[in-house]
Amino acid sequence: MQSDDKQLKEWIHRYEMAGFIVERRMHAMVRDLMPEELTVDQFRALRYLRHNEQSTASDVAEIFCVGKSSITAIMTRLSDKGLIQRIPDEKDRRVTYLVLTKEGMRLCDQMEDRVQSVLAGIIDQFDEKEAVAFIETFEKLAKVVMKL
Repeated sequence: MQSDDKQLKEWIHRYEMAGFIVERRMHAMVRDLMPEELTVDQFRALRYLRHNEQSTASDVAEIFCVGKSSITAIMTRLSDKGLIQRIPDEKDRRVTYLVLTKEGMRLCDQMEDRVQSVLAGIIDQFDEKEAVAFIETFEKLAKVVMKL
């Protein structure tokens, strides 16, 4: 897609403003749903592990764009709360998988239901065609960003 510099700057500005508002407001909404003992980052890690079995700390750190030490700290807290367990790979003891415990799954499912109800209220503001177009465009953006 070709455009002049002025148009490109306008698109970037609009993207940044919308992104800032959406990110901050969504974070605040999700934070308000969290039980006292769980942070938003911990919940996001639980959700990721719920949908991506056989993940390592390195996998999670890469997806969340943070250092492995940050993820290790989050995983240690989740482990201490009995929400995840670390399982060594049977073939390569250097590899450790992060897996939800039954309690981790229960809490994750409970929180997903809460988050789903909030997000459903937002998505209901779009007709089906708009919702599908938005999700497909957002997924395309995610693929482009992952290549960078």
